[in-house]
Amino acid sequence: MADLCFGSMVTEDSGGHGPAVVLIHGLGGDSNTFEPLMGALDGYRVLRPDLPGAGRSALRPGRPGLKGLAAAVCDAVRAAGIGRAHFAGHSMGTLICQHLAADLPDAVLSLTLFGPILEPAPAARQALGERAETARREGMAGIADSVSGASVAEESSRTNPVAQAFVRESLMRQNPAGYAAHCRALAVAAAADHGSIRCPTLLIAGEKDPVAPVAMAEALKNRISGAEMEILPGIGHWMTIEAPGRSAESIRAHLDRAAA
Repeated sequence: MADLCFGSMVTEDSGGHGPAVVLIHGLGGDSNTFEPLMGALDGYRVLRPDLPGAGRSALRPGRPGLKGLAAAVCDAVRAAGIGRAHFAGHSMGTLICQHLAADLPDAVLSLTLFGPILEPAPAARQALGERAETARREGMAGIADSVSGASVAEESSRTNPVAQAFVRESLMRQNPAGYAAHCRALAVAAAADHGSIRCPTLLIAGEKDPVAPVAMAEALKNRISGAEMEILPGIGHWMTIEAPGRSAESIRAHLDRAAA
């Protein structure tokens, strides 16, 4: 395992010699969102970037919005010497993955989308803008309590309290300015051109996910030709943490099918 630094972005590289898999975290996450999957990805070269302004990556002036985040990921992958890769994302990272697959179809071998989202509805755009201002003015403590309490399923919080603690800590460790920038990027994000996505796509939805409900995944499935969907019973938005075993099995099976 090595850290690759391209500009301000830090990317963990597993150093494997197999096909490349790029894992893109969501709002409030970082590369550790996917740590429970790493054992299942043995044999693949896995890149886990911290998006600019999240985790260990500094927030610096650059290309704005979600397209700017997608471009930063693309630049890091190319700098690592990778021309084609499988992409997986969580939450906001799934929207980045959708744009990459639509805009660079020859570079994306498959998509695995955990808690997949569409472009935000007007009410969600307003809420994201307000959350950005809260992060800027007050820091992350209130946001961490609210988001970790609401986005982890009640059953997960009861049977595995470490899951909610992980989510809260992930949010608490965010740079407030970086988190606010990501909120603003998501608030103005446009839909990807789903008709241009032709790679094998797996959507993994949590039955109890209030952020990316099953109906949203079903709508996305209808937009992407040939997409498949799995629903994780009793699971909320952070399925890689709430249901690590099932999440790991699902991504590995999908990658192996895509490579066959």
